Amino acid sequence: MTAPTASPATAPEHLIEVRGLLSQFGERVIHENLDLVLDRGEVLGVVGGSGSGKTVLLNSIIGLKEPEGGSVSILGYDRATMTEEQEADVERRTGILFQQGALFSALSVIENVASPLVEHTRLPRDVIRELAEMKIAMVGLKPDSHHLKPAELSGGMRKRVGLARALALDPELLFLDEPTAGLDPIGAAAFDDLIRRLSDDLGLTVFMITHDLDSLYAITDKVAVVADKRIVAKATVQELERSDHPWIKEYFLGPRGRAADRAA
Repeated sequence: MTAPTASPATAPEHLIEVRGLLSQFGERVIHENLDLVLDRGEVLGVVGGSGSGKTVLLNSIIGLKEPEGGSVSILGYDRATMTEEQEADVERRTGILFQQGALFSALSVIENVASPLVEHTRLPRDVIRELAEMKIAMVGLKPDSHHLKPAELSGGMRKRVGLARALALDPELLFLDEPTAGLDPIGAAAFDDLIRRLSDDLGLTVFMITHDLDSLYAITDKVAVVADKRIVAKATVQELERSDHPWIKEYFLGPRGRAADRAA
């Protein structure tokens, strides 16, 4: 049983399209003439050095920051001209897992996961609970976690609850902000496996900011590199290993990159 979603007027192959993006804070320019396209069904990793503007790019796409120039479209809608109805449609069709989970501290696990269903649907309470239970099971958590509060959860469990909430409305587009940050290597590998399995099983399109080289090798179809205030490359990790760009070479061909490649 799934929650009803609005039928889009069109089904664009580019679920995200960023053209000529200009982002700045005062006189400080973060992005200049940045272009990026995310195709339907793609699992895209987004990497870049500290301060390169990965999170600014994410916020521009999801509507938390208004660009100073250029255009951003999501699910076929132009961010600059979206109506309230279109914004609601985008909210229903996307899911977001923020870096720290961003769970509601006063709500239990099941209440957190159910919150998008309460906000965006008029389903009966028992149906909402059933759907929330299904999403919790989908991310590998047991029923005895349902009544726990976020403060009672481990870091890995909070990530899984955040993922379950992001999947509550059966989105077609999933945003992940550093999903394995703070997890031990075993927990990070298990979370990578979970994301890859869910993206395959549910037909998700994924936009994932990460520093985790293991994640890039394990689950992405392509990687977009943010450097020099723009996207300097979008390619498979194997293609990026052959790049002449200094930052890409250092990132993928340094000791950590070589170790991740051997483990893949």
